Amino acid sequence: MSKAVYIVDGVRTPFLKSRNRPGPFSASDLATAAGKSLLIRQAFAPSELDEVILGCAAPSVDEVNIGRVAALRMGCGQKVPGWTVMRNCASGMQALDSAIANMLSGRSNLVLAGGVDALSRVPLLYSDLMVVWFSNFMAAKSPLQKAAMFLKLKPTQLLTPIIGLMKGLTDPYVGLLMGQTAENLAHRFGISRLQMDEFAARSHARVIHAQENGLFSDSHDGLAPEIAPIYDEKGDLFKDDDGVRKDSTAENLAKLKPFFDRKYGNVTAGNSSQITDGAAWLVLATDEAVKRHGLKPLGRIVDSQWAGLDPAQMGLGPVHASTPILERHGLKLNDLDAWEINEAFAAQVLGCLAAWKEDKYCREELGLERAMGELDQEKLNVDGGAVALGHPVGASGARIVLHLLHTLKRAKGKRGIASICIGGGMGGAMLVEAL
Repeated sequence: MSKAVYIVDGVRTPFLKSRNRPGPFSASDLATAAGKSLLIRQAFAPSELDEVILGCAAPSVDEVNIGRVAALRMGCGQKVPGWTVMRNCASGMQALDSAIANMLSGRSNLVLAGGVDALSRVPLLYSDLMVVWFSNFMAAKSPLQKAAMFLKLKPTQLLTPIIGLMKGLTDPYVGLLMGQTAENLAHRFGISRLQMDEFAARSHARVIHAQENGLFSDSHDGLAPEIAPIYDEKGDLFKDDDGVRKDSTAENLAKLKPFFDRKYGNVTAGNSSQITDGAAWLVLATDEAVKRHGLKPLGRIVDSQWAGLDPAQMGLGPVHASTPILERHGLKLNDLDAWEINEAFAAQVLGCLAAWKEDKYCREELGLERAMGELDQEKLNVDGGAVALGHPVGASGARIVLHLLHTLKRAKGKRGIASICIGGGMGGAMLVEAL
């Protein structure tokens, strides 16, 4: 990058698992709560921000430009622009990258950027047939005509709504659910059910270890807590990620039935990321903003990369996005001190590791002379990932960048990459350096 872009601070909400009903917080509630807790401890007023950028994959119809809604609710004032970006699973990372672009161009110096989604609140939808029925019902003029419309209504039309989330998680180009693309990777690289379940169990175990040792909730190494507790309207406290389970062992996970390919598949609800609500923010600053406000940067974003690939194998996006960064900086996989690869599915992360190890894939798909090699999994998602924490789609890209910085600071590491696969056949990655 032509000039430094610093990470000054960051925070996220607890990630709250969907319980098959609307969760206690809307997306703007989550973004506002996290943002207020972050801004209140800064050396600048919220009104001194140059802009607020928020990634969100599924904003509700009453807060479509949720970035502006959150900016106003956080007290940034009417003069601070707020806007929303969407790149599916990487919406939060896209918000960071959009901020970087404006900072490198000189249009902004101090930006609040992040991501949010409240997936528990993605609505149920009426079918086109039901919409037409409602239209005709409203057009009927007499009570008798309206009554006659009910004779044309089939109960199945009324009682079988379209699940909006399932539509959103289905690729419109190849017609596959995201979990079916994970099955494709498992088949391509020979990833077994046991490998998936062991990876998922490890994710839960690592999150539990992190929670028990206060790695998300306590201050450490000059960093404020990663999680900011939030309260609902009833005064109930939510302070921890609540999707993690102590009984998620490989043995117990093996009892679950495949969900996406019920006859031949191995991808289950247990070795997939959870449907979750959550928000994450980072404060980004240039040298000018750091000097003006006397800020103390924690790290900097050194480089970023986006990549496209076959939508039917979208889970390999981290391979395609991270590899060019490694090449540009003359780095090998294990030259980095830490990696965060978002765990959309256990099979998807394992597929990425397998692709880097395979000569054929690296030559034909990445244009390399040989395989990149084997990534040391002791450096990968050391505190667990989305299989245990959950994957609020718009927030995850920002969360992994924030947590990567926490991991680097705690381990006295220098550099790491945060990377994420993206529905539609894309990948995103950022090289982060701790200061």
